[in-house]
Amino acid sequence: MPWNMTKMPNHLHHSTQDNAVLAIEQFEGLLGTGCSPDLLFFLCAMYAPICTIDFQHEPIKPCKAVCERAKSGCEPVMKRYNHSWPDSLACNELPLYDRGVCISPEAIVKAEGPDPYYPEPARCNPESSPDFPTAANNLHCRGPNGDRCRCKTVRMILKNYLRNNYNYVIRARVREVRNRGLEPTAVVEVKEVLKSSLVNIPKETQTLYYSSSCLCPPLALGEEYLIMGYENEETSRLLLIDSSIAQKWKDKMSKKLKRWDHILQGRGRGGQRGTRQ
Repeated sequence: MPWNMTKMPNHLHHSTQDNAVLAIEQFEGLLGTGCSPDLLFFLCAMYAPICTIDFQHEPIKPCKAVCERAKSGCEPVMKRYNHSWPDSLACNELPLYDRGVCISPEAIVKAEGPDPYYPEPARCNPESSPDFPTAANNLHCRGPNGDRCRCKTVRMILKNYLRNNYNYVIRARVREVRNRGLEPTAVVEVKEVLKSSLVNIPKETQTLYYSSSCLCPPLALGEEYLIMGYENEETSRLLLIDSSIAQKWKDKMSKKLKRWDHILQGRGRGGQRGTRQ
């Protein structure tokens, strides 16, 4: 974080840094999913808040928008494991950027130089720009924690499909990949909707929202993919996170997915388990 002094008790009423460390460790697995580039900043601003200069006032809270971006990206992942966004981290209690004193990554970037959280367009997706034609360049960009981007490929196999229980499955052609500002996105033309459990997905141009500035899974312009991801029912957004699947389309995929859905529905009714692929 771009500060080296904190004040206790923090915003969650931990009296010592040791107590704060023990409490924040519960989010280690969630951080590992890369569900939101804002999550690390938000958690640190809550658990190890930045001090005011004179140390007399309450520590500064993160802005409401930072909380909402972290929640939007990560709550769908938490729900997959029967967890919800903690009440202690409720966004409603936090100040708006233009109506109170609060801290956000954007404000620090404006004061201190280039943004370490959100790299330049195409830095993390070489296929989206002729200036970065090889996959090797993907290793030179930076992720939300300042680490080098390395997209972990999720294989399109029955085990992953059953375990991840995706909200939507579409066949789509990639029209544009954007990595500008705070919300990296991919614009796709939907050719076929194979599954949609929460949000209505018409066969037209749709925006997919990445949870990480590393743009995982990567998408190549003009290519047609089978894409599996998650939906945010509150915002009607289609999400791409690290566990999402994007595989170049083949006609035989439709039959395979119908067979997998039959197995998944059987499991939901308490049917057979341990089915082989």
